[in-house]
Amino acid sequence: QVQLMESGGGRVQPGGSLRLSCVVSGTVFNIDLMSWYRQAPGKERELVAYITRGGSTDYEYSVKGRFIISRDNAKKTVSLEMNSLKPQDTAVYYCNADLQDYTSPITNYWGQGTQVTVSS
Repeated sequence: QVQLMESGGGRVQPGGSLRLSCVVSGTVFNIDLMSWYRQAPGKERELVAYITRGGSTDYEYSVKGRFIISRDNAKKTVSLEMNSLKPQDTAVYYCNADLQDYTSPITNYWGQGTQVTVSS
C-alpha cells in the first residue's frame, strides 16, 4: 500500500529553522509532482511549495527566500527546509504527491500532517 510519511515537525522560536521530510512507502514506479501544503487553525489549506520531477520549484509568496523544497527521486523523498520562521508559519504541514504504482493510474496522495509551531 502506498503511503506518504512525514517527519520533522515541532516547536521552534521565531527566527529558528526546521526541516520537514516526507518519504513514499510502498511500490511505485513514477513520482510526479511533490508538494507541501499547510493549514493553520481556522484557515483553508494552502500550497506552500512544489517541485516537479525535473526539479523545477515554486513557492507561496510569504515563504519565498525562507523555505527551500528539494527531492531525492532515488530515495522517494521530498523535504522542506524552513528558515527564519515566523509565528504566522504555525500550521499543520502536509506532504502531497502524484504517484503511480503498477496497477493504477497517477493518483494524488496526502500525508497525515505534522505540526509546526513557531512561538517564543
